[in-house]
Amino acid sequence: MSLVNVMWSSGAPFSSVHKVHQQIVAQLDPSTEIKTWFLKGRHSESARSTGEVREWGFTSRQLKGRHIWRLYMPILHARLRKALSDSRAEVVLLDGLGASRVLLPVLKNMPGLRVVVVFHGATRFSDEQKALYQQFPAQQLTMAAVSMTLAQSLRQSLGLPVEVLRSALDPALFSHELHERQQARRLMDLPDVDSRIVGAIGRLVPDKGFDYLLEAFSRSSGRHPDLKLVIVGEGPERKALEHKIRQLNLQGKVFLPGHKPGLAQLYRGFDWVVIPSREEGLGLVLQEAVIAGVPVLASDLEVFREQLGAAGHYIPVDDVSAWAAAIDRFADQSGDAISTSQYRALAPEQVWQQFCTNSRALLSPLR
Repeated sequence: MSLVNVMWSSGAPFSSVHKVHQQIVAQLDPSTEIKTWFLKGRHSESARSTGEVREWGFTSRQLKGRHIWRLYMPILHARLRKALSDSRAEVVLLDGLGASRVLLPVLKNMPGLRVVVVFHGATRFSDEQKALYQQFPAQQLTMAAVSMTLAQSLRQSLGLPVEVLRSALDPALFSHELHERQQARRLMDLPDVDSRIVGAIGRLVPDKGFDYLLEAFSRSSGRHPDLKLVIVGEGPERKALEHKIRQLNLQGKVFLPGHKPGLAQLYRGFDWVVIPSREEGLGLVLQEAVIAGVPVLASDLEVFREQLGAAGHYIPVDDVSAWAAAIDRFADQSGDAISTSQYRALAPEQVWQQFCTNSRALLSPLR
């Protein structure tokens, strides 16, 4: 079999999406010929890729056909059509709305190809985009979402079937690669490796909720002078968050070390992990923290309840007072009992096996 895995872009902001796609294609037979395409960015900006890699070097304006670039779209589509024909692909795996918006107009005229679109987060569709999915026969196009919560939302929006491919991690492999507490803290460049540390991980964007997390931490930090908050990630909100740290006099208590290579190996450097997201498609951070044995406080989102059920500790989204109270409650507690309970609820071994089985079924070619 031959498969083309089409990613919207390379780079640290898309690392979790790359990770999911790599895990999906890794379930295929070793004889499968895999090609990975990056529509934007450079291969070197991504942690790893499978098979032969092609960098297309398109810009966002070109891919979205904005302004004068609309006139370029027929040429762009012709280039992609030829490349797909030359690849002899039987299956095309597409990264969400961005990649499918570019490739589906090409693939609708290639009925012999099986097309799989994996959605990783909340997506808002225009009527034109909905029509793009609706024109494909069900046997050619399969849509999947990385959580049950996201799949249900997409079904309502599109009026089409959306399968659940709940993303997961190989718990044995993930645990084996983890750094121990002190080493992880040194790798995060923290000045004090003995403090109690609350960790938050994600791209520095509004949806992650780090702005109101800072306000909540500010309210409770006076009562916990040794407590530190570390927000690991990079993104366009860095300057705004740095300004808020100064405004709240949190220098020396809150650290923004940026995106760290090997981030998934650093979880044991935290005493707690907090996930104040305003919305999430799945939230791999939750799974990574739980597998690492670190207890989690998370926003009260259905996608988190889907994974942890009654073992989760959920705080209302955007509620600064509630988050401050939660930090007060758990800051000085040992989280061992909670992390054990959350591991049992997540059941990572079973979830991983189901993910492997579903991935293989999802990528079967047309017969």
